Amino acid sequence: MRFEDMILISTDDHIVEPAHTFANHVPKKYLDQAPHIITLPDGQQRWKFVDRLVATPGGAAVAGRAPEELGSEPTKFEHMRKGCYDVHARIGDMNVNGVLAQMCFPTMTGLGGELFLAHPSKEIMLVLVQAYNDFHIDEWCGAYPGRFIPMGIVPLWDPQLAVQEIKRIAAKGARAITFPENTTMFGLPSIHQEYWNPVWEAMVDHDMTLAVHIGSGGGFRFPSLDSPLDVGMSVMNLQMAEFVSDMVFSPVLRKYPALKLAVSEGYMGWIQFLKERIDYIYEMHKCWCFQDFGDKTPSWYVENNFLLCFTEDPTGVKNRDDIGIDRITWESDYPHADSTWPKSPERLWKNHNFDSLTEEEINKITHVNAMKWFSFDPFKHIKKEEATVAALREQGKDVDMTLLRGGDKLGIITPGKVITARDQIRLAEECDLAPTRKTVGAAGTQHVKVDAAA
Repeated sequence: MRFEDMILISTDDHIVEPAHTFANHVPKKYLDQAPHIITLPDGQQRWKFVDRLVATPGGAAVAGRAPEELGSEPTKFEHMRKGCYDVHARIGDMNVNGVLAQMCFPTMTGLGGELFLAHPSKEIMLVLVQAYNDFHIDEWCGAYPGRFIPMGIVPLWDPQLAVQEIKRIAAKGARAITFPENTTMFGLPSIHQEYWNPVWEAMVDHDMTLAVHIGSGGGFRFPSLDSPLDVGMSVMNLQMAEFVSDMVFSPVLRKYPALKLAVSEGYMGWIQFLKERIDYIYEMHKCWCFQDFGDKTPSWYVENNFLLCFTEDPTGVKNRDDIGIDRITWESDYPHADSTWPKSPERLWKNHNFDSLTEEEINKITHVNAMKWFSFDPFKHIKKEEATVAALREQGKDVDMTLLRGGDKLGIITPGKVITARDQIRLAEECDLAPTRKTVGAAGTQHVKVDAAA
């Protein structure tokens, strides 16, 4: 097998929502309440929602930029590759990269759909959640059957409404919902509370996957505000261990053992240590911590309930037998700064020693596991021989690959000066990211809760 023969399904990519996202899906009487693009006097384009002006955060739409240009913020659509926000151009960029299908997380709504918690009206919040899902499933995914795994967001402020929305979008073909990695960061009950039980039950009933993306419940964390940004970026994937541990030691998986969770952009090289550690903690401390896993161990749930998703993780692939070859999927993370686009096949093959893997192992990592986990069959629409890296790149050979340059520095970059956590916080404030992020450091904790009952 050659890398050109691989079939690639990515389980983590992102939409930069186009300006018309809500126009076709929000009833006219609510349209003035929906997020909409405005242009500021300095030329920046932002989403206006309630009293907020939300910008696309740095690094979230930088595909096609030279490395030295990654710090130029894409504050206008013209600063981005069209594939970030236009589904037809996205297909071209997928073809260039030899990628058959993607599962795309939201951007403007927050990774867990938490933006809509900011609206004072529950009625309008629900309208906006449903409108976003209709855009994503009907317009984005529906434009090219077999090229996208449909996912949705839910009304986080009301679990019964969330159940209704899960049922509604499952009937439309959604195979996953995105969910915050730490709900308490948005003033919501923790996963340990029965508040969320209807959601877990609905996910099991509809055989859907709960996709939890890094950074969806608090953003980066740093040892101090003086810590270089590199620190947060280096350990952000490891922070997913907190969510996995929290879920395992919660009552959730013991009550809903069929619940499927995807650790999106969480990678996997760390998972073996975590499994060993949680089993050791359980063995040594269960008598006084009052945990009871019966005839199972905490690691059993890691091995049976979690899908692990990686962009570049040679250690994880090397330990695939211990981790579980059936629980590993690949992701391209387009159009984020960490993305390997447009050379994903080459990097995946070379950096992970795929020439030493069997064809069955390669197929599981590249597409078979994703198809099984998300009940997704692209071959109902596309012939296998037309789905390989080589075949798709042939279709994308005329795509314009001119590097993008230009953007707004937004005040955080001084040439030659190391960017720090403090700079990152300033950027988040300038982008008005939703609805709040938590930053823990030497200067203390910054945290503003959203009133879910509003």
